[in-house]
Amino acid sequence: MIEQSQGAVTIRPFLFDDQAETDALWAVLEPTFRAGDTYTIDADISREDALAYWTGAPRTVFMVEGDGQVLGTYYVTPNQKGGGRHVCNCGFVTGPAARGKGIARKMLAHALETAKSMGFTAMQFNFVVSTNTRAVDIWKRAGFDVVGTLPKAFNHPEHGLVDAYVMYKML
Repeated sequence: MIEQSQGAVTIRPFLFDDQAETDALWAVLEPTFRAGDTYTIDADISREDALAYWTGAPRTVFMVEGDGQVLGTYYVTPNQKGGGRHVCNCGFVTGPAARGKGIARKMLAHALETAKSMGFTAMQFNFVVSTNTRAVDIWKRAGFDVVGTLPKAFNHPEHGLVDAYVMYKML
């Protein structure tokens, strides 16, 4: 897989058999999952279940590091099987201390390159919560289109029922 250094940030494959790596991954995932405002994951998900969700096959997982700390993580996976396997899906989480510093944009650029190198011809985000305006803006600026709106599909902990978007980009 691709390991890439972008400025002071390094994006590299996740080390599955390394306990310190697993601890670092959980430290990044936990605040996002507990907040319950961007992923369709129960906010009280266990560490074990969250890690299994994020790293389960056939996902290819990456870690983003800078200044000796983990700043974020993302995965690439086929969106569907069979006739839909040429389209990938990704999940992205930026650690709380790294938000607003361009990490998501760097992860997306890396993911687009990685997906192409893996043979995917398109990328689809199945469920982008409409109130996650930073993500929506980043994806749109990168050329993703909203190809569908799921009305009131997400029960946001602060805003109640909000829309979710399906976003798509040819690679």
